[in-house]
Amino acid sequence: MNYYFVTGASKGIGKAIAEELLKDEQNCVIGVCRNNTITHKNYRHQPLDFSDIPAVEHNLQKVFLPYTDADRLILVNNAGVLGDIGYVGEGIPNERFEFVFDVNVIVPAMLMNTFLKVYQPLHVPKVILNISSGAGKYPIDGWAAYCASKAALDMLSMTVQKEQEVRGSNVKVYALSPGVVDTAMQEHIRESDAARFSNVERFREYKASGELASPEEVGSKIVHFLHNTDKYNEVIVSVRDM
Repeated sequence: MNYYFVTGASKGIGKAIAEELLKDEQNCVIGVCRNNTITHKNYRHQPLDFSDIPAVEHNLQKVFLPYTDADRLILVNNAGVLGDIGYVGEGIPNERFEFVFDVNVIVPAMLMNTFLKVYQPLHVPKVILNISSGAGKYPIDGWAAYCASKAALDMLSMTVQKEQEVRGSNVKVYALSPGVVDTAMQEHIRESDAARFSNVERFREYKASGELASPEEVGSKIVHFLHNTDKYNEVIVSVRDM
């Protein structure tokens, strides 16, 4: 059995990934998210609120059970938040920066750390896929916390991959940018004030002109990627290259 741990599996890209994986009877999906929106015999929902770090730490052992029959183990850190849109120094509460980094960086790091520790004794292929963003590579005004958190996730991914190479573990780590996808996050972006985000009209045009990819389309491409990771040697990858 192949075990896939997918965060944020209740909606958007995460749900699309989980549902695509569940089309194969050899896959078991553990959805790590607050709400359960999937019903399938090979799906297990593990409730977790990523904004509550002590609760995440307390419940990690419930996520990574001892799956001794595993043929392959894959962690997909998909859950993420954009946070408040606005300029630094112009009214964003300080605690909102903490919230974005907790969800986008701290919890993925905790999950990676625990995943690698728990399954180190199992000599089967292991993959960690962190869903990143082009915003982690290019500054976007009004998105400081999001851009910085995704840049941190990229570097975290590259560093963990380097460590696994030093250890000779054969674990593969990737940070994948999914492109512009028609999700609730995109709705939030389109509703923002141009005074707090100068490119808002461009994002509204993406929707109006049908340039947004569907979560199902992107989820299918990501699953195909997960089935063909041996073809990718770079840590930083993009759906646009697939």
